[in-house]
Amino acid sequence: MENILITGGAGFIGRAVAAELLDRGHRVRILDSLIEQVHGADAVPPTTGVEFLRGDVRDGDAVSRALRGVDSVIHLAAEVGVGQSMYEVERYTSANDVGTAVLFERLIDQPVRRVVTASSMSIYGEGLYRDVEGNAVEDAERRTLHDGQVCWDPLDADGRPLAPIATPEWKRPSLASIYALNKYVQERTTHIMSRPYGIEGVCLRLFNVYGPGQALSNPYTGVLAIFASRLLNGQQPLIFEDGEQRRDFVHVDDVARAFADALFLPQAAGGTFNIGSGQDRSVTEVAVELARAMGKNQIEPQILGKARIGDIRHCFCDTRLADERLGFQASRDFGEGLAELAQWVAERTAVDRVDHARAELEARGLVA
Repeated sequence: MENILITGGAGFIGRAVAAELLDRGHRVRILDSLIEQVHGADAVPPTTGVEFLRGDVRDGDAVSRALRGVDSVIHLAAEVGVGQSMYEVERYTSANDVGTAVLFERLIDQPVRRVVTASSMSIYGEGLYRDVEGNAVEDAERRTLHDGQVCWDPLDADGRPLAPIATPEWKRPSLASIYALNKYVQERTTHIMSRPYGIEGVCLRLFNVYGPGQALSNPYTGVLAIFASRLLNGQQPLIFEDGEQRRDFVHVDDVARAFADALFLPQAAGGTFNIGSGQDRSVTEVAVELARAMGKNQIEPQILGKARIGDIRHCFCDTRLADERLGFQASRDFGEGLAELAQWVAERTAVDRVDHARAELEARGLVA
């Protein structure tokens, strides 16, 4: 049994991780600032079985208080969202990079056994591709995007198509947004600062996490939550480009299990691991399946034929390293997970702010 601090533990993933750790018999303390965009104006902190401290991870005194008597840390505190990061640059960099710096600076005097930091698949930029000769292509790039273009996919230097394949951890980062840059800095800070101070550092690169508990009124959060909010309000899900971009969706319960295992397995120390389902789906396919699960079959997604600056075309998860080192394999069936999400959403209300978020991006020239 350990005393475990979860920064950002009042959020969607944090609550699931806390529940998993409590089920395993550990004691959990949460440090969270309960920002309104994520938690709403009337945020209710988690209280069942956990100790909750309200505070900002950039506040060194609050972090020091949260670390007292703690054996290990799961670091989730972060501003999340690719699009918003491209114009709220100071806010994202401060919360994500400075917050991580403050945490590790306080850990110098209050060291713990292990820190597991949440990273993101966004650091890859475009995922891994294979060219027509069968060679792996790590640095695929799309040509300048414009509205209504016919081909949204990356091509090789001769204009030939590239085939997307599962992205492994060894692919070099290609940082296409401020959020991606932030998450990479959090990764490197974790590994750079851990070893000199006798701490074991682990980073988990999360793919698209979904499930009950997502912030339905936050238009910058996960795509399934955004689609669910639109459908709940009788509106069409808005899909950029042609809707054929492919992603990997992993249930929050599987993610919580990965964090709990990464916190204790000896072979996880010093590692960076992809956490996804290993299955890829098009964004349009997911929108249609969610509408069906919510009983909204008549609401078809709206394909915009526009691209957001900072978005990538295809990226899905190579799960082999997590399987080999952590014994991790996603176990939740996607269809069952969508049904569970739909049932949870049906019992809630959501403020649909997607049009406002889109207007913010367009006003800054971030939609091509």
